[in-house]
Amino acid sequence: MPGVGAALRPRLLSSRLRSLTASAGRRRCQVWNDGGVDRTFDDLVAEAAAVSVDGWDFSRLDGRASEERPSWGYARMMGERMAQASVALDIQTGGGEVLDGVPKLPARTVATESWPPNIAQAAKRLHPLGVAVLAHDDEAPLPFAADTFDLVVCRHPVGVYWPEVARVLRTGGTYFSQEVGPDSVGELTDFFLGPQTPGESGREPDLARADAQAAGLTVTDLRSEPLRTEFRDVGAVIYFLRKVIWIVPGFTVQRYGAELRALHDRIAVDGPFEATTRRFLIEAVKAA
Repeated sequence: MPGVGAALRPRLLSSRLRSLTASAGRRRCQVWNDGGVDRTFDDLVAEAAAVSVDGWDFSRLDGRASEERPSWGYARMMGERMAQASVALDIQTGGGEVLDGVPKLPARTVATESWPPNIAQAAKRLHPLGVAVLAHDDEAPLPFAADTFDLVVCRHPVGVYWPEVARVLRTGGTYFSQEVGPDSVGELTDFFLGPQTPGESGREPDLARADAQAAGLTVTDLRSEPLRTEFRDVGAVIYFLRKVIWIVPGFTVQRYGAELRALHDRIAVDGPFEATTRRFLIEAVKAA
């Protein structure tokens, strides 16, 4: 994949965890935002497997899963930079949820997205704000002339095409991003796929720094935090894995039915499934 470099290194996956037994049968598990009403494993699975996962809005998980937020406040910091920019680009905008919350957008703002359902949602949300939304393959060169933007932002990119970011930035322009850190929610990956080799996710902050510098950018801020995450029912896990597809690549309810049943039983006995989310913030400038 020319030009992408280390940013898209695949996580090395071991063989799947052997199927776990499900001796508890149709054991019930309480859904925390459902008024205390118990629901069966089959009910939770059927609902989570059928619901739409378009967009990048996780409000459906309110009360059923929780994740600490990084202390720096990405949305606020991005909004401050947007207010000072004249031409801005939001890469991999998802459904445009983050950009929609910016109090003051630049006079010219563009967003790109690769997944068709998200493109439709982003266009519906952002066009009324004067934001152009373009369909763009994340692995292809950006469809813009060199030296176009004084601000490029991206929240949770699948990968960063650093040479292209550097190319479209003006001299003195800034790239600002919050990214998924190494082995994020790794406990969930390990549960379904077996123990993974740590430190080989390709999402280490130091790798991002090296790739940015190799593209000619100067990194001015780089910080990371581990964050507590909880899943309180198996339906929340299914929804999450269908939406965040790189946590368990190739996940389907049919393929991982035994593991899902075991997880449901575990939550019923031990309480929420706990994991650690990792995030890092990176800011880089295109020097003269």
